[in-house]
Amino acid sequence: MPTATIIPHLSPCDYLLGERDGDCRHEYLNGEVVAMSGGSRAHNLLTTRVARLFGNHLEGSGCRVYQSDMKVHVEAANRFYYPDVMVCCGPVDAEPDAYYETAPRLIVEVLSPRTAANDDGEKRINYQTLASLEEYLLLDPRTGDATLYRRGGAFWTRLQYSAADSVELRSIGLDAPMAWLLGTRGG
Repeated sequence: MPTATIIPHLSPCDYLLGERDGDCRHEYLNGEVVAMSGGSRAHNLLTTRVARLFGNHLEGSGCRVYQSDMKVHVEAANRFYYPDVMVCCGPVDAEPDAYYETAPRLIVEVLSPRTAANDDGEKRINYQTLASLEEYLLLDPRTGDATLYRRGGAFWTRLQYSAADSVELRSIGLDAPMAWLLGTRGG
């Protein structure tokens, strides 16, 4: 008769230590560690473009723009994620660790068929517990569409954009055509 094997949960401290010395990235989901796969060419190009555009826009503002390699800690859900793009504007010395952020103002995820449900499901719900988060932007490189979740007091508003629209990111003071953001024209 088969016997069940107990899989021990990893502590956040052990996860962080392993992640610093590891050869690949993992997200931490309440004690479970999940390896991350690489992204497609379109995913990587869009992530790089958005991070560069945000970085240029925010130059000299004191905000920090991260692309894919900086974790965010979502304490309320006991999670560590690697957002595609993250903008943090609080003081660096308020952060507890040099390997993750705790107070992002804006998070961007670039969707893929494999990640879309999770990015607009579990991750969105968990990200929205971050008191600092003002906006959460989902970009779909296949369609050129975007979904923006914006905090308004205790509630979140969901806004849909097509490639022909202009998107206002209040959290970083940027109003730009989607085509410019996506690099489809005029960028």
